[in-house]
Amino acid sequence: MFTLYIDADSCPKNLRTILLRCIVKNDYAAFFVADRPLKDVQTAYEQHTAKLRSEAGQQGITDVRSITSKIENIVVEADMDSADNWIVDNATLPCLAVTHDIPLAARLVEKDIPTIDDRGGVFTKESMAQRLSIRNAMKEFREMGIFSEKHKPMGPKETKAFSDALNTMLHRLTVKQ
Repeated sequence: MFTLYIDADSCPKNLRTILLRCIVKNDYAAFFVADRPLKDVQTAYEQHTAKLRSEAGQQGITDVRSITSKIENIVVEADMDSADNWIVDNATLPCLAVTHDIPLAARLVEKDIPTIDDRGGVFTKESMAQRLSIRNAMKEFREMGIFSEKHKPMGPKETKAFSDALNTMLHRLTVKQ
């Protein structure tokens, strides 16, 4: 079964909405990993479960209690890399991971787990050394007070780039199966 692993601690709500729609439409399994329960993910789980049970009932299946959505909100301890560690320890192919966290992406790419970021960028083994180097340099500059990093706000252009990258990667990965 194709599965999505989402680093939900840093995933904006509008992107979670896109992911949830895609997951329900394509009947993927999904793990939204965060240090807190996510109301939108829980609501999607409940609505998808109700839909699946209704469809099963219409097909004459009488015991629908065991039918549930494959959307899960994994709540981990609020420790520094708890969500990252859970994703790395549990991600198995065929899958796609979504994260903004470059060190987590490096760990996943090292395991050959296809990974995209929240701006539509695709992480690859070839690009990870450069991305880690830039990230570490920027971190050092911030710690020295030389540079204050400002993220470009998530607007329609960034949301579309994410949605396009998600669709492209899912098509590429699921056609291979």
